[in-house]
Amino acid sequence: MAMKIRLARGGSKKRPFYRIVAADSRMPRDGRFIEKLGTYNPLLPKDSEERVKMNMERVQHWLDQGAQPTDRIARMLEAAGTLPKTERNNPNKAKPGKKAQERAEEKAAKAAEAAEAAAAPAEEPAVEEAPVEEAAAEEEKSE
Repeated sequence: MAMKIRLARGGSKKRPFYRIVAADSRMPRDGRFIEKLGTYNPLLPKDSEERVKMNMERVQHWLDQGAQPTDRIARMLEAAGTLPKTERNNPNKAKPGKKAQERAEEKAAKAAEAAEAAAAPAEEPAVEEAPVEEAAAEEEKSE
């Protein structure tokens, strides 16, 4: 019998509330379970004591029996310090698709051209001002 420590959803529509239960993996999510081990209320703020409550002795008992925690429960146990932290990586999460990358490259190229075009006229007036000052200086000398 494959045992799992998992979340069983309760609560009304749009107001989730979960029981942390030890259940046979073949049973339905909200169906028959062997023991209630705690509760999880995602509507409470992250720093609230009431958000995740677990009977750690019973959780440890089930882990010793070979029960497998689900990903979400494993995270909660890591936060509680029962399980060692596991290194996770999700390398493809933040990458945009090919089309979006191409668009970003085109946009970057246009922005670079625009920046160069904006920088060039800004330099020209500075060059034009110098001869005017020289001419004014020459006029002063001639007087």
